[in-house]
Amino acid sequence: MLRAIFTALLFLATTLAATAQDRPSAILVLDASWSMWGQIEGVNKIVIAREVVGDLLGTLPEDQALGLVAYGHRTKGDCGDIELLYEPGTDRQAIADAVSGLNPKGKTPLSAAVLQAAETLKYTEEAATVILVSDGIETCDFDPCALGRQLEETGVGFTAHVIGFDVTEPEAQAQLQCLAEETGGMYRAASNASELSGALEEVAIAEPEPEPEPVIHTITFRATDGENGPIIPEGLVWTIEGGEQVYANKVEDDSLSYGMAAGTAGTAEVLRLSDEATGTASFTTGGGDMVITIALPAYVEPLPDATVEAPASAPAGSLVPVSFTGPDAEGDYVASATADKDDGYYDAYDYTRNAEDGVVMVRMPPVAGPAEIRYILGRGGDVLARTAIEVMPLDIQITAPDEAAVGMRPEIEWVGPDYRGDYLTVAALDQGDGYYETYAYTRDGNPLAVPMPTEPGTYELRYVLSASRHVAGRSEPFEVSETMVTLDGPDEAVAGADVEIAWTGPDAKNDYIGIGRVGRDERPYLTYTYTNAGNPLVVKAPIEPGDYEIRYFLGQDQSVLHSEPITLTAVGASITAPPSALGGSEVSVEWTGPDYKSDYLAVAKVGADGGDYVTYTYTNEGSPLDILMPTDAGDYEIRYIASQGSKILGSTPISVEAATATLSAAASAPAGSDISVTWEGPATKGDYLTVAETGSDAGDYITYTYAQEGSPLDIQLPSVAGTYELQYVQAGRPAKVLTRTPITVSEVTATLGGALVGDKIEVTWDGPGHRRDYVAIATPESNLSTYEDYAYTSNGNPAVLDVPEASGTYELRYILDGTTDRILATTPFTVP
Repeated sequence: MLRAIFTALLFLATTLAATAQDRPSAILVLDASWSMWGQIEGVNKIVIAREVVGDLLGTLPEDQALGLVAYGHRTKGDCGDIELLYEPGTDRQAIADAVSGLNPKGKTPLSAAVLQAAETLKYTEEAATVILVSDGIETCDFDPCALGRQLEETGVGFTAHVIGFDVTEPEAQAQLQCLAEETGGMYRAASNASELSGALEEVAIAEPEPEPEPVIHTITFRATDGENGPIIPEGLVWTIEGGEQVYANKVEDDSLSYGMAAGTAGTAEVLRLSDEATGTASFTTGGGDMVITIALPAYVEPLPDATVEAPASAPAGSLVPVSFTGPDAEGDYVASATADKDDGYYDAYDYTRNAEDGVVMVRMPPVAGPAEIRYILGRGGDVLARTAIEVMPLDIQITAPDEAAVGMRPEIEWVGPDYRGDYLTVAALDQGDGYYETYAYTRDGNPLAVPMPTEPGTYELRYVLSASRHVAGRSEPFEVSETMVTLDGPDEAVAGADVEIAWTGPDAKNDYIGIGRVGRDERPYLTYTYTNAGNPLVVKAPIEPGDYEIRYFLGQDQSVLHSEPITLTAVGASITAPPSALGGSEVSVEWTGPDYKSDYLAVAKVGADGGDYVTYTYTNEGSPLDILMPTDAGDYEIRYIASQGSKILGSTPISVEAATATLSAAASAPAGSDISVTWEGPATKGDYLTVAETGSDAGDYITYTYAQEGSPLDIQLPSVAGTYELQYVQAGRPAKVLTRTPITVSEVTATLGGALVGDKIEVTWDGPGHRRDYVAIATPESNLSTYEDYAYTSNGNPAVLDVPEASGTYELRYILDGTTDRILATTPFTVP
């Protein structure tokens, strides 16, 4: 194959050499679409193309300008993926490197690529040649034939030579050949060495035909694949006789042209080698050139071999193992079908790619009788193999209920295959097999609880095979009667209160009793309770007063089986609290109200929605109760909020005054030390003093101490020197900094000395000596928290440490233990 492609490109090299003295520029357009990963004789087509182009470049004249365009090499599914990789020039290595870097990915926009190359060559201004190498059909919205005509009509000496690289599809061959012919270029198919060598010998080596005599006309003979089909490019044997001369006699070739005198009568016969199809035509030449076209029967690829083996019989709808042999091409599948169905029909199938050890599981048709297992070719749908199988009837029995009422779930006894997903349905007698009112899966048991329809009438039970939706069996018809439903509740209740309701009804799965507003276009219930909660049961009344209904809902479709009226009266609440309070403080509030579950008192901005609040306390804390005030000053309301719908039942205004605080401490102190701070402030629950970066928000701190520790209190400073601030933070909602005062944290240092005493080392130290500072022995490369031995400086000076047992290089460290642990000093030593 490599030799064949090289020979084809050598033709183009010869063409370029022949015209090198005129030096028309040329561009090689190379197909780098996804299909170029296909293989020929075990080698990827893109690999072959890289090698062939590399060899071609060495054969070109040194002064021949050649460029490179590629397509389909960068993105998938992109018809604009075309790139000029090298402007026409003489740097052969640049072209070779560019070709070597191509990795096929995308589509085949060959026409747009040729047009881009022609425009690069300024084909409308000067002679230009484009060499297209493609392995397939145009896959974007462009007609190669039309492009060829356009380039021929608008160009100045433009020529497109086309190489069909492993192109087998007649349509693709016709496209590529048409593009070349429309521009006066050559089309060559590169599929094997022998065919290509013969064609190239005729074109590259043979002497050019002499100018025809004035009375001689060119008669071209060609064959097409089917009537009006594409021209057959190769694999033909012609016999042509004109007058007394034999022009071709059993010569394998594609289209042929001969010079014949006007008035010559003759016959042409063509044989296609692939299927031995033949065609003939009689002709008489006229006063000009002629094209004699013989239409051969459309070529049909021979089908590959396949086999299928299956049991002689199997139950309807069951899965059976089918072993097979065959091409296992993309999309191939094994199908079941009743024997009287056409080959394009199937009841069920499985792809051959899903096979395990050459076996696929195929479901049988749902109806008993003769059937077939078929191997289907995914491309084209041809049946490659088939075998007969008898589908055996199923034993289906369904016992209709003696009594059934709307919404009830009687226990139904059944017999059936219980295939995965099978189900029983309840359907009216006039409903088609694909319709039903209710259903239940057979996997849920036997007997099986099946919900009855919501309307009384005559029905039947049906057994449905899930895989095919086929009704495999039916029960005797039975009657579904009305269901007696009663509701016994109060005529009037307070809005939001618990309403006790006694009831009778089907109590089917997910049935519920709800309360909905009368005459409102909204959902049919606002509150509800499932009937499985008991009898009587309690339903929470909606919080808005007005006219409502108590309704019994059938769970399976939410239909209302019965309703009774109920009137809800308004509910209110009152609140007693001081007119003002300090921000962040707790205020004692007395209240009256319904105290429904999850009701609460809230502090909210004046005008805020019911669910929008700053702080809250549940009413189940009792009356009076304490509620926390916001820390931001302003006008607020204390509200009684019903949890249902966040409805405000009562409120009273309250003015919140901002709290203040003061701090007093040293202006500076050493890093990591504790500093005493005297403070005044509201001391509300959770308040704290912090050390923080200057200007930081409340809650963004380095160290802190709660104000409940008293005044003065100690707070640890950061272990890194710098400018910080002390803050008094009120911990309410929102947390806020009441006051700030700056403080400077000064740097600290330390020194170390050591003396070996037996298997101990006495370490003398000079440093800050904070409470958790320590002296340690560690290897020089270890991190701060890894050490051999340590001792707290608070245990005295010198500190006594164990000498490491392993010999090596170590160091003594003084560790400042604070907000950020730091090594203040090191001293190296060696253990021999």
